[in-house]
Amino acid sequence: MLFLQLLVNGVLLGGLYGLMALGMALVWGVLNIVNLAHGALIMLGGYCVYFLFTGLGIDPFAALPIAMAVMFVLGYGLQRFVLNLIIRSALLNTLLITFGLEIVLTYLAQLAFSADVRAINPSYAGANMSWGGITVPSVRLAAFLVALLLATALWLLLERTRLGRAIRATSQNLVAARLYGVEPARLYAITFGIGAALAGAAGGLFGLVSQIDPYIGAALTAKSFVIAIMGGLENPFGIILGGLVIGIAEALAAIYIGPTFTDAISFGLLVLILVARPARSLRGA
Repeated sequence: MLFLQLLVNGVLLGGLYGLMALGMALVWGVLNIVNLAHGALIMLGGYCVYFLFTGLGIDPFAALPIAMAVMFVLGYGLQRFVLNLIIRSALLNTLLITFGLEIVLTYLAQLAFSADVRAINPSYAGANMSWGGITVPSVRLAAFLVALLLATALWLLLERTRLGRAIRATSQNLVAARLYGVEPARLYAITFGIGAALAGAAGGLFGLVSQIDPYIGAALTAKSFVIAIMGGLENPFGIILGGLVIGIAEALAAIYIGPTFTDAISFGLLVLILVARPARSLRGA
């Protein structure tokens, strides 16, 4: 029974991890940028939902679309006016500038929000459901379902819409996409904005199941990086599956190895991936 409970906990957590990685994978696959500021965007999304809930009394799940809209605008602006300047630069330049953005956003968040740890605690935060002796926290289940919903929405966007076809065409062949009238600068900004919006949703859900502070970004970037490589950059559901693997591994490690080793699972997989296939990791999964 303990194993089944851990498995359920890992699946629910893994769905959220997969959502965290969706935005990074989208930006990486289309712009060929490994966005080291991705975790900071997740963090800012968490704060956005937190203040919408505590300041305006908006339910956290109802606040998610607002946070996504705010983060889309922020992501669009960052790409159009900052990252677009180095979009065709060497990989090292893009790593350096996104790492710099991570630091700037982190310290701006500390300045604006302080370093205090915050959590989003609606009245139903402690609600649970039980089936056959397995306890399922309602908030974690809802966060998992939202993650699946957003993954499905992203898949439909990429597969069934004109914008999605333009995004896929640009990621596969930029020259051909230009010939069909695609404007890369605008499309890149929209793509980065979508990635930031997904990060914002992930941050809001993360604040519901854990705690947020200005420094959570680095660890979440690393997790997203690992999941993006494991799941591939083309299929949103592959990303969710990669998140499930990480979530289940962390849940099992917390009991059978020790709670202090949960983060080591992600970082250990990161090291193994970089050692086993460094070239592929740097080009994209």
